[in-house]
Amino acid sequence: MNDTRIARFWEKYLDKTISNRIPESSRRWYVRWVERYIKAHKGIKLCDHSEELLNKYLNDLGGKQWVEDWQLSQARDALRILFCDIVKPEWADQFKWNTPSVFAIDQVTPEMSSGEQGMILAIDADTKLPKLKSMEYADGLLKKVYDIWPGSVSRLVLAIRIKHYSIRTEQAYVNWFCRFITFHDFCDPATLPSSAISRFLEHLVVNRKVSSATQSQALNALIFFYRHILNMENIDVGEFSFSKRPRRLPVVLTREETSVLLRAIKNPDYQLMANLLYGCGLRLMDCLRLRIQDIDFGYKQILIRNGKGNKDRVVPLPASLSDRLKKQISEVSKTHAADLVAGYGDVYLPDALSRKYPNASRELIWQYVFPAKRISTDPRSGKVRRHHIHQSNLQKQVYKAAKDVGMTKRVTCHTLRHSFATHLLESGYDIRTVQELLGHSDVSTTMIYTHVLNKPGVSVTSPLDALLDLQIKEVATEYQINGRNPV
Repeated sequence: MNDTRIARFWEKYLDKTISNRIPESSRRWYVRWVERYIKAHKGIKLCDHSEELLNKYLNDLGGKQWVEDWQLSQARDALRILFCDIVKPEWADQFKWNTPSVFAIDQVTPEMSSGEQGMILAIDADTKLPKLKSMEYADGLLKKVYDIWPGSVSRLVLAIRIKHYSIRTEQAYVNWFCRFITFHDFCDPATLPSSAISRFLEHLVVNRKVSSATQSQALNALIFFYRHILNMENIDVGEFSFSKRPRRLPVVLTREETSVLLRAIKNPDYQLMANLLYGCGLRLMDCLRLRIQDIDFGYKQILIRNGKGNKDRVVPLPASLSDRLKKQISEVSKTHAADLVAGYGDVYLPDALSRKYPNASRELIWQYVFPAKRISTDPRSGKVRRHHIHQSNLQKQVYKAAKDVGMTKRVTCHTLRHSFATHLLESGYDIRTVQELLGHSDVSTTMIYTHVLNKPGVSVTSPLDALLDLQIKEVATEYQINGRNPV
């Protein structure tokens, strides 16, 4: 094939990817998969390729260690366009193009604690798509929608997991999709126009009185479905009522209040976690997901991996917590050794690390710094593991401590993070440093903590206090005129 014919071939292929609504960011990868396939069969014309030859290639590709399941699905789709839209052999239309590879759920899905309520998905042996096994929603909404439109729910979950979104994003997006379908009387989502989104969003604000953040989350979930499942790039949602976003100021504790709160937490494990939240400015899940290898005693720092926005950052390790953390890691080491003797010792590894490093899940460095007291069965993979402490346990401890000491502020775990940022600014640290420690992408997010730093409006003396001072002076003057001691 000469250069001109090759150029025309790839130009035609790219046109077919556009007509198949393949996102622009993915088209170059489709070309690479086809190139790889053609190079693997040098000397064989495309028109002479058989169904058996393609099947063998896909099976061999799926067996390669470096190929993840979403990549195999993408390669299959790239070859579908090649054979169905360009080469067009007789067998192409009968080939099972819509059968993606089996997902290794424990390898590619985000982590989920055994006590965490939410979706539990298995694999459908016929379609190879995620299949609903059970659902902990009290109203059974997901089960109702799944029974009617299993393909839509399965493809939505599959798309979310391919993009490695968090388990909470997966739960939220599927929940909003189910509410959306229910609002439209369980109609086929493919027949609903994009303007149906605006009617649902307006219903949330007018009838359900939801907040701006809730409405925005629902919008993001539905846009994701229309764009990635129905392949609709240009989505015209139409006009709808926006919920006004209020300007909220964070609740901040004084240094004295923080000290009292931390001492009020009697359980040493939870007290250590609360100290880390305040001492390092950690989010709740940042603290719970800490692994032993993330604590660097030599450089006196803690590495926060896969934080909010899937970002890593480094925070200083408080010197006062160093010995307590070493003792905690020593206890975890003993627990892990006992688990290994009992035939357990596995821990969840993110993404495909468990496939790349098969023995890593049993190594001490990957164990959680704050493991759960009991071993449990992972509801998604079925593996028996020791997960980290559940988030609600620490939340309850902080709430109880604030209540016991009689605090009148609304105190949560995140309040300790707010206090960390505010106290650093009060101590004279610049806003950029605080931004880096908190992991904020935009400094304007960090600026909200300046509201307590005697800014204009905060340092103003109340006119009532000025009036009282004036009254005191008047009384003192009157006593002096009459020659009497005001005391």
